[in-house]
Amino acid sequence: MFIDIHVHPAFFEPINKDEDQTEFRHNTLDIHRNGTAPLEHIFNQMNCAGLDRLCLLPEDYTTTAGRAVVTNEEIRSLVDMAPDKFIGFASVDPLADHCCEKLEHAFTDLKLKGLKLHPSRQWFYPSDERLKPIYQICEKYNKPILFHSGLSWEPDTLSKYARPIEFEEVACRHPKLRICLAHFGWPWVQETAMLMVKFPNLYADTSFLYFDCAREFYTRVLTQDIPVTWIDRSLRHQVMFGSNNPRFEQIRMAQAIQELGFRESTLELIKGGNAIEFLGGLD
Repeated sequence: MFIDIHVHPAFFEPINKDEDQTEFRHNTLDIHRNGTAPLEHIFNQMNCAGLDRLCLLPEDYTTTAGRAVVTNEEIRSLVDMAPDKFIGFASVDPLADHCCEKLEHAFTDLKLKGLKLHPSRQWFYPSDERLKPIYQICEKYNKPILFHSGLSWEPDTLSKYARPIEFEEVACRHPKLRICLAHFGWPWVQETAMLMVKFPNLYADTSFLYFDCAREFYTRVLTQDIPVTWIDRSLRHQVMFGSNNPRFEQIRMAQAIQELGFRESTLELIKGGNAIEFLGGLD
């Protein structure tokens, strides 16, 4: 099983019937050089990359952008179109009114598998007391949270909110809450590794490609900034493959992760085993 834990479906064709909403997505995400993609194209990309499942992440930027970029209902509709290929996450704006009710609805009625939050874009520190009810709901339903961490290229983002060390208090106070720091917290990847050593409930994904090509950047980050042995020996149960598609090159990243010298057993965990554990299963 090969799972991409980090995919943004903002430009999937079935949810882009409204030209104004598509333009809003281009501007809000600052992604302009792509069109909308039919599901057949998405499935072909998956086949070329050897991927079995995509985890689809919405964004609710009500406070900072006025509305959601992709709604939870749109995620549900996409999952229903290909339940054997898509895994749906929810998003809420934790600073907006009725966010807790919205999250309860996403978990109980829409049956979404987890929560995506973006501190840099939604402008909150993870340890903000206003987030406590959100964390409690995720614990209540045994749902994980995937946080943006590290650099964000989206407009109006501040990296100070998403530096890995800012998640330490959450991981400490909520030991049963499964947390993923997306993008491995780049450029603070050793800070992320420190937290992973300390907190077994903390994961990271590989959705980073900020310079060079996929193989060169993965080689730099996952064999030099973080030695292969750190992952192969100590962090092998906490790293998940993610691409950040469509911003980054899904096919080349899927290939590159398999060429870094990890043991086969470690690679199988990164490709899917850890994601299944993080998600609490695929059912």
